Amino acid sequence: MVDVAIIGGGAAGLAAAISAGDHIVDLHQAVRICLLDGARTLGAKILVSGGGRCNVTHDVVTPKDFFGNRHIVRNVLAAFSVEQTIAWFTSFGVELKREETGKMFPTTDKARTVLNALLARARDSGVTLCPDHRVTEITRSESGFEIQHNSGVLHAARLILATGGRSLPKTGSDGFGYRLARSFGHHVTSTVPALVPLVLDRSMFHATLSGLSHDVELTTLVDGREVDQRTGSLLWTHFGISGPVVMDASRFWTLATNRGTRVDLYGHFVPGRSADELKDWFVRQTVEHPKRSLVRTLSLLVPDRFAESLCGSCSCDPLKILAQVSRTDRNRLLSALTRFRFPVEGHRGWNFAEVTAGGVPLEEIDYRTMESKLTSGLYLAGELLDCDGRIGGFNFQWAWTTGWLAGRSAARSLLAEDALPRSL
Repeated sequence: MVDVAIIGGGAAGLAAAISAGDHIVDLHQAVRICLLDGARTLGAKILVSGGGRCNVTHDVVTPKDFFGNRHIVRNVLAAFSVEQTIAWFTSFGVELKREETGKMFPTTDKARTVLNALLARARDSGVTLCPDHRVTEITRSESGFEIQHNSGVLHAARLILATGGRSLPKTGSDGFGYRLARSFGHHVTSTVPALVPLVLDRSMFHATLSGLSHDVELTTLVDGREVDQRTGSLLWTHFGISGPVVMDASRFWTLATNRGTRVDLYGHFVPGRSADELKDWFVRQTVEHPKRSLVRTLSLLVPDRFAESLCGSCSCDPLKILAQVSRTDRNRLLSALTRFRFPVEGHRGWNFAEVTAGGVPLEEIDYRTMESKLTSGLYLAGELLDCDGRIGGFNFQWAWTTGWLAGRSAARSLLAEDALPRSL
């Protein structure tokens, strides 16, 4: 029998365990807190995040950085701000640094620093960590919850579900948490990969540009209606496209295709300049530099390799001088520069997705405590919920915030209901 059980040893689960333990310690109570995870090693997703550096958070986090019920998101984020998060990590020895993009990383540039500190703090807070304890079923009991796992049965007065979503299943996030949530009456919206690279038709020129990155404005249309537009760095790969701007836009593509609706992705390769402005620029270049080659001219706007590939895709000779470029060719190139339709065939799948779009609706959770509105004593946190952020540390901030809030609330509720003797 334990007082608080946390299912899931990722970012949200560890934050919940530490928060519960810290609040109990502050109240001078003897509480048994247990964290169970099916993996043999806790925090695997933390270790692989941010290229092994762990993008802990972002220097500025707002509800606009997330997709979900933003009114609820705003209230949740207010409970544990970025400033509090930074101070929280500092309190157990993890100093963070800000990079030009606003991303916050540990000064060591090692994700292991973050994970080791979280595990040590959890143990110091009195949390019993139980890796390799795969939960198979949870039911209500007189004492609260009966948790069946591969090593036996655990009874808990309070239960926190922080199982993660479906992204990176090799780390343990296989979607089983949704089944647990449904068993307590919760709904689960359609779940699709988000922050995932996109695969292009093999006839495209992407493979020849593998490794090249440059800024692009991406526009996503679903059934002909614009649903998203954003500018950022695009990375060409051997399979298609990736990079921050593509990863952020990917959720709209995966959600639309999951519903069976048409989705189109267009690229503007000279962000901030309209088609008419570029046309005037091209005409001026032709007048001022008539003997300059087409590819050299385009290289003033975009990287050389891309300029050459774009010419080839438009059936234009890249070495032709401007004076010999026909109006038809010029217009075809300008159209490709400003409204290039990416022939997206699919995405890289759950093994390459950084987060899950969809999950348990936020409306079914009390945002002040993260407690379920359907089952008392049950709390939900992290990626399990229907909220996903853009790339840059925002999803980790959501994990720390919801986990911290759930852990604190579960601990406080024990005292509120006289589940423990009061000492204050």
